[in-house]
Amino acid sequence: MQVSGGDLQRLRQLNSLNSIRALREAPGPLTLTELATLTGLSRNSVIDVITDLCERGWIAEVEPASGGMGRPAKRYRFRADAGRVLGLDIGVHKVLAVVTDLAGRTLSSGRVAVDAHTTQRERLQAMWRAVDAALVASGLDASDLWGVAVGSIGVVNREGMVARVKALPDWEGVDLAGHLAQRLSCPTTVENDSKLAALAEQRLGVAAGVRDLVYLHAGRRPGAALILNGRLHHGFSGATGEVGLMEMTGWRTMASHLEDAPAAEGSTPEDAAGRVFTAARAGDPGALAAVDAYAHHLALGTAAMVLTLDPELVVLGGGFSRSADVLLPALRRALEPHCLRVPDIRPSTLGEECVALGAACLALDHVDEHFFSPDGSISRPAAPRRLA
Repeated sequence: MQVSGGDLQRLRQLNSLNSIRALREAPGPLTLTELATLTGLSRNSVIDVITDLCERGWIAEVEPASGGMGRPAKRYRFRADAGRVLGLDIGVHKVLAVVTDLAGRTLSSGRVAVDAHTTQRERLQAMWRAVDAALVASGLDASDLWGVAVGSIGVVNREGMVARVKALPDWEGVDLAGHLAQRLSCPTTVENDSKLAALAEQRLGVAAGVRDLVYLHAGRRPGAALILNGRLHHGFSGATGEVGLMEMTGWRTMASHLEDAPAAEGSTPEDAAGRVFTAARAGDPGALAAVDAYAHHLALGTAAMVLTLDPELVVLGGGFSRSADVLLPALRRALEPHCLRVPDIRPSTLGEECVALGAACLALDHVDEHFFSPDGSISRPAAPRRLA
């Protein structure tokens, strides 16, 4: 059987993609022998791939390891420093921007405090201040960014518009993609904050490597998201995970069980849950009852997603995840009557940077599609620009 030039070009492309993936995912530099083992390629094929990728600027040779006998083997690394992306989290109480390299490592950040009374115009101004602070801290200009993704509170449709939001009345209908396009020439994406938090946990956090999971944002303003077969699930219109919109779940009002508990008397709504969780940890009966009531409602929406997806893992995120030692046992008990199998439930490990990191992960996905698509060609590193 004859092999055409197109077949050979396709084979070289796949070999390069497999090598780049192996180098990106490796904990450290790899030798030619190690790369051949990971990719299944012959040593000669690996040498050809390495030579080409070094010339294109995607990988670099590193100093040989010292201390060995004989001539040390050459080692190579993926050039995560070749490009930068930016992730944004626009929430009720903060706007957070993080700049990462192509491996998702945070290089700098910028944070601006806002609140529920901040107007749309002021929140957008805060967004730019956070972006500028992150760029200055990393020594970059906006033109250096390869991609930007934004996580926003509320339901975000597939066009990147905030279609529905209760916590910020004047935020509904804001065109974040349009505002970003005024100053940024790189590709931009807008997504719901809970979805991006789920993506961050699956790539960088407690759910790393898990293929199917449910993410819960447990807080005064709850939310949820789904990861299916290792990918963020958007749905037809982008409204997946919005089980809290069903009145029967009680998600809209379940925080009141904590805010109205005797242990929260005299505290602000923002501080009430922390005081109740502290009292419950100490064994206070009223506080324990309030946590159980909150967990009961949280379990109703969670069970609907668990029974639909049958996930390997449920991740508990959001502000209340800091009290997972109190909330998780109550949630497990509340799930048992509703689920055929209660999945493993773990608290988030990424803290308040979770959404911004997830946004950076999404921006990196788009960078990968641009440079490392199996149907494309691996060009030299250069910041991709939005198509006109």
